[in-house]
Amino acid sequence: MTDRTCIIHIYSSYNNVLMNATDLTGAEMIAKCTGGQVVKKGSDKGSQFAATRAAERIAEAINDRGFTQAIVRYRGPGGNRSPNTGPGAMQAVRSLQRAGVQVTRIEDCTPRPHDGTKKKGGRRGRRV
Repeated sequence: MTDRTCIIHIYSSYNNVLMNATDLTGAEMIAKCTGGQVVKKGSDKGSQFAATRAAERIAEAINDRGFTQAIVRYRGPGGNRSPNTGPGAMQAVRSLQRAGVQVTRIEDCTPRPHDGTKKKGGRRGRRV
């Protein structure tokens, strides 16, 4: 039996975790889940717990479709804002592996600024 491979895209900000699984071309979406679908409280959408639960749902959906291997591409807000991802990205990858999905490659696709627009806050920064 051949192993079918899919791509799991994870967008992890501090407010929410968005996950969707596509085929290798990226044209056909297999499954999708967000942090807001799995937790009740709005402020918990971007937490590690929500990322874990969303990853379990994604793993179950892709296993039902016959996919056994996955390439994980995660990203954060990036740009001239924070250059790192939210707290749920790595936790989602760990829970995918725990759910039985064989992760073949992990890619960080967070956009990095190369002298684009100026970060907000003015010359002296944001004063609280």
